[in-house]
Order: sequence, then C-alpha cells, then structure tokens
Amino acid sequence: MAAVVSVAYAVQAQDQAPPAQGPAHSAEQRAAWMHDRQEAHAKALQAILNLRPDQEAAFQAFQAAMTPPPHEHHDMDHAAAGAMTTPQRLDRMADRMAKHEAEFRRRAEAIKSFYAALSPEQQRAFDAMPMMRGGDHDMGHGRMGHGSAEHGPDDQG
Repeated sequence: MAAVVSVAYAVQAQDQAPPAQGPAHSAEQRAAWMHDRQEAHAKALQAILNLRPDQEAAFQAFQAAMTPPPHEHHDMDHAAAGAMTTPQRLDRMADRMAKHEAEFRRRAEAIKSFYAALSPEQQRAFDAMPMMRGGDHDMGHGRMGHGSAEHGPDDQG
C-alpha cells in the first residue's frame, strides 16, 4: 500500500508545467497539452490501481466523464456586465453556479460508479490518492472543476 501511495505522489510530482502564458500559444497547443496531460494521468492511474481487463470498460467510462467539457468563454464583455443591475448579475452568477454543480454531480456519479467496480484493495489505493482526498484542491479546481492549470494557461475560470 505504501508503494502505491508513493507512486501516486511521484506521478503528481512529475506533472509537466503548462505552456507559458501569452499569445504565442494557440488553442490547439493548449488542447494538445491538455490531451497529453490527461493521457499521462490515465496511464498512471491504470498502473497505480493495477486494473484488470474486466475493469477496462468502467475505467474508460470514468475517463470519459472526467474529461472537462469545452470551456465556455464568457460571451459578455466587461462593459455589458457593468451595465447589468445587481439582481441580473446575481441571476447570472446563480446560473453559472448551477452549471458547475450539475457538472460536479455528473462527475461524482462517474467516480462512484468506477469506484464500485474496483476491488477493496484498489479502492484503498484510490482513496489514498491525493486528488481524491480533496486536500490539495484537485477535486475542486483540477480535474473535477476548472480554474487551474489543468485547463491550460489562459483560462480565467
């Protein structure tokens, strides 16, 4: 078990940094970086959990659910947002919060479904992974949400 946890920490420590911020990096470069990062995470998770062939379908469904949806860029400029009344801004914030909650619930159900397909030993290894404990913000701001380097360098949340 200690070896599994140490491998998990090593995998996270080896995460590559996102491309430098700035206009020199296109959306395609950011998407390629994100794809590479997701593949590295998937391979590490497969290795850490030592998945059996009969668990592959559950793992693929889990991975598909963990793939972030395309980032919605806010279609309202600052001038238009500034022209909104306070109740309008609050309604807009509530709508965005509802979308975030729905996305969280969708991903949480996918995690629970995958977790149920794991053996007790695999579940303990999964539980020991830092990203599943929530203490390092991966659950809220990384793969489970947005607003971190997980989404690339130029996203603002």
